Amino acid sequence: MKQIVLGTAGHIDHGKTSLIRALTGIETDRLKEEQARGITIELGFAHLKLPGGTLLGIVDVPGHEKFIKNMVAGATGIDLVAFVIAADEGIMPQTREHLEICELLKIKHALVVLTKIDMVEPDWLDLVREDVAEYLSGTFLAEAPVVEVSSVTGEGLNNLMEALDRIVRNLPERKKGHIFRLPIDRVFVMKGFGTVVTGTTISGRIHSGDEVSIYPQAILSRVRGIQVHDKEVEEVEPGFRTAINLQGLEKAAIHRGNILAAKDSLSPTYMVDVIFKLLDSARRKLKNRAKVRFHSGTSEIIATIILLDREELKPGETCFAQIRLDEPTALLRHDRYVIRSYSPMRTIGGGEILNALPVKKKRFSKPALQEMDMLHKGNINDVIELFVSSGRFNGVEQKRLPLLTSISKKKLDDALKILLSQKKVTLYDKERSVIIQADFLDKAREELIHIITKYHKDFPLKTGLFKEELRSRTIGAGNPKLFKYLINELVKNGIIVQEKEFIRMKGHRVSLARYQQASLKKMEEIYLKSGLTPPYFKDIKNGFPGKSGLEMLEVLLKNGVLLKFKEDLYFHQKVISDIKERIVAFLKKNREITTPQFKQMAGVSRKYIIPILEYFDRTQLTVRVGDNRILREK
Repeated sequence: MKQIVLGTAGHIDHGKTSLIRALTGIETDRLKEEQARGITIELGFAHLKLPGGTLLGIVDVPGHEKFIKNMVAGATGIDLVAFVIAADEGIMPQTREHLEICELLKIKHALVVLTKIDMVEPDWLDLVREDVAEYLSGTFLAEAPVVEVSSVTGEGLNNLMEALDRIVRNLPERKKGHIFRLPIDRVFVMKGFGTVVTGTTISGRIHSGDEVSIYPQAILSRVRGIQVHDKEVEEVEPGFRTAINLQGLEKAAIHRGNILAAKDSLSPTYMVDVIFKLLDSARRKLKNRAKVRFHSGTSEIIATIILLDREELKPGETCFAQIRLDEPTALLRHDRYVIRSYSPMRTIGGGEILNALPVKKKRFSKPALQEMDMLHKGNINDVIELFVSSGRFNGVEQKRLPLLTSISKKKLDDALKILLSQKKVTLYDKERSVIIQADFLDKAREELIHIITKYHKDFPLKTGLFKEELRSRTIGAGNPKLFKYLINELVKNGIIVQEKEFIRMKGHRVSLARYQQASLKKMEEIYLKSGLTPPYFKDIKNGFPGKSGLEMLEVLLKNGVLLKFKEDLYFHQKVISDIKERIVAFLKKNREITTPQFKQMAGVSRKYIIPILEYFDRTQLTVRVGDNRILREK
């Protein structure tokens, strides 16, 4: 069955509440103060079954200018507005303001109800009809049906029911949306049940028993029960006036303006990027950094509006802006919002959220304005690519894209297939499904190649750069997953070579000049002639100019001519090969060898004997058993 939410709008005392009571028999003014003063202060709710069978949810909003914030909260999520104008007064200040709010919220379907026709003469009613038609021309109500009624006598109520029925039958199906959201407009405690929240479900679906989050606090809870029009249901979809009983939550933890949503589906934000229109009726220009009242969903938050391309905005003009909020909220791209002046309070403009989770933008920045224009006018692929690029070198997890883009999973998946095939984005972390935009992937790749190439230029005698040192030098590929992905890609494409933990460009070869070859030979002879009593490197490096001693040492180590035993102590491989043969022969004959026996065999002191024995243990030639060594069984 089609579900429709009707909201009222119009000036105070134009008969909105009386009209609902006459149609439904439900008194929506539930507060004693409302009944005593005869005005609506808080939102009221009712329901009505139309002749065609549709169950119409009704939200009655206040008309008084002091309670406009409640009117904006009530207008959230409605499908259809009944724009009420009293025949005895005609167009009034809140008639104008409510109309502007409805237009800012992009409410598309409506009818005009002229009330109190029992209080005016026919000639006066003719004048009111003309005034209303003239005023509404050029607005979304210009072609709306007009129904004349009296809530006192009942005249015209049947016509109103028929008009509502016709409109509802022709209303398009509401888009379901991919994330369950219910902006909370009322919180109360029901004895025996606990905390209950109400609101109009604006997107997604929720079931009894589902886990939910309340934003912006990100409080976790569970749905204990759901009611729609006072009836228990197991699930709820968009377009329902809904009451949800929450498990294990105190009433004080929640308030109007919070958003009930699917568990972990939203993110709190202190700023939003928007397209903003200053109403023609605004009484003055809007200056950059003006304090304003930001209304979205059922919340009202004091905010500062940053005009990104000008110092002030004239009435009737539109621009890109960033709204910085004094308190957090949780929104999605494409949400509508209303702006009211800080003081005196009056509706001055509004528009559409372009980015609900932006970073601070620099004013008059060409890239920032291009980004805003893309979000405003770009196609789905461009928008997805833009949000992926917002993750820069870290990229974005695919599960976060529905929140950023406000696009359904199916449309996202279809668009991502195209972007991946075009290599505009790349999946570099399959485990967490993280994608990176092509420009940032290219920059990270180029940076790695540049670092390795420069290293070869600065240290031509070094075979390559230690892998972890390379990662520590890069900015773009600093995260381990992206670094690993790029190293594997560059190796696969034959651009770099990985040898154990060292990385080099494929074409890089160590080539020594004649004087360097002489230094290399000199160092090798020192270690070869010294046999099992080599000098510590610190004692010989000054015999080579500059850093060439260290460079020669690294070349000899890389080529396997020298072997490192511990810090600053190296042996020539031929010397170690000789002593290795001797110890193997001894052990095959005697099964084990003591440290004193090895010392006698080698003819050197313990400061060399211990490192050599530990080297043979480390290279799995021998095994230490107590204080002795035996051959390791292969």
